[in-house]
Amino acid sequence: MKGIQIGIIGAGRIGRLHAENLTYRVKGAEVAAVADVFPDAAARCADEIGIPQATADPMEVIKNPAIDAVFICSSTDTHAPLIEQAAQAGKHIFCEKPIALDIPAIDHALETVEKAGVILQVGFQRRFDLNFRRARASIGEGKIGKPHILRITSRDPEPPPIEYVKVSGGIFLDMMIHDFDMARYLMGDEIEEVYATGAVLVDPKIGEAGDVDTAAVTLRFKSGAIGVIDNSRKAVYGYDQRVEVFGEKGMIVVSNPKPDTTVLSDTAGDHSSPLYHFFLDRYADSYIAEEEEFIAAVTQKKVPLVTGFDGKAAVVIGYAAKKSLAEGRPVKLSEIDPAF
Repeated sequence: MKGIQIGIIGAGRIGRLHAENLTYRVKGAEVAAVADVFPDAAARCADEIGIPQATADPMEVIKNPAIDAVFICSSTDTHAPLIEQAAQAGKHIFCEKPIALDIPAIDHALETVEKAGVILQVGFQRRFDLNFRRARASIGEGKIGKPHILRITSRDPEPPPIEYVKVSGGIFLDMMIHDFDMARYLMGDEIEEVYATGAVLVDPKIGEAGDVDTAAVTLRFKSGAIGVIDNSRKAVYGYDQRVEVFGEKGMIVVSNPKPDTTVLSDTAGDHSSPLYHFFLDRYADSYIAEEEEFIAAVTQKKVPLVTGFDGKAAVVIGYAAKKSLAEGRPVKLSEIDPAF
């Protein structure tokens, strides 16, 4: 049986990952074309993975009548325009985060998607981590009662290149945006207000670029629950991502997975494997699960787990955090977008 025909736009690291997964690990999908503004990258991706078509023009993919859906894995500034062009062409869309760094652009893209009646899923792969999904299910089933406190720790092994920092939107829209989405997902509740603090403790060049590399944000949910997120651009011991949700009847904790569970004990103490050092390794199974979710949404014509609204909400929270840091005060999301 012929699978959903996929076009990949963007043959960089994340585009290649999706192309490989969809080709080798996800049932019901076939990658029919790949596009990249760097033609050599598209050609190399197509040759190594066995994709029939490679082009430098994403419109060749979008306008291809044989393509059912597109994966947008190109630079952030291209996401919203490509979403609109794909929607107008009747293609279902998977788009890496963020939809855009401009809220009116996000709104316009979402309006175009709704008008076209196509499916849009945004790439927040952490929702598909098995442990986080179990935590969410337990919370939803009321196993800890009403949630009172959320704690999320997210720390990268190394900061990104300074040139990337300059165009990323900053720590709140690039890094902590995943944690904002996780906060909404785990709590099953909307965030009403944020208060952010930050510092430059890792790399002075990040400060010179107008950003911070160490940050903490307090969240107030509409239910009255409180959340705290902390981020650092450099954790020398590896990729550190942990969650704790405390409620009236108990608590749920998600710790860091490791490549193996072997523990060596000797006179110096206990020794175990270090944490994963790369997000693609830490979330390898999560990426496959989110791709399977998208294929199922297209095949079954259902709403995906991560919607366009989810993509927008994380950006709105990010801008509220930026405003809070700049002005040194709590900021309500409604100050950024009255709809919130």
